Amino acid sequence: MSKPDELLVDIATLVESEHSNQMSLTVVVAGAVITGRLAPEALWRRRVAEVLKDSDRLAPFASAFVAPEAESGPPRDAEPPTHLHFHLARILQGSLGLPETGGMYRIALRDVSAWTVGDLSYSDS
Repeated sequence: MSKPDELLVDIATLVESEHSNQMSLTVVVAGAVITGRLAPEALWRRRVAEVLKDSDRLAPFASAFVAPEAESGPPRDAEPPTHLHFHLARILQGSLGLPETGGMYRIALRDVSAWTVGDLSYSDS
């Protein structure tokens, strides 16, 4: 999408303003289906930094994910979000969700071609 869906931008704005990570969403990006829960950017950055810090090889990259402003500081300016920040997310491939445990994905809103509320999953039953 060259211009993000306004409703999807509104959802991303609510996730940011409410500091909630309970909104489940499934999106299509370049033909890939990604499903999971949205997180506020600051929370997402903090979690990625924590994971990187625990890695012997990747620890130096953790600082790149530290949010520029403190979470307790003043709210960000009125600019709408430009990205969705997923945690516990999976790329759906056939009957598999990759990774099984869920990953951390940052997706540009302008790249989402379709979406639905909810976390899709497959079942063998």
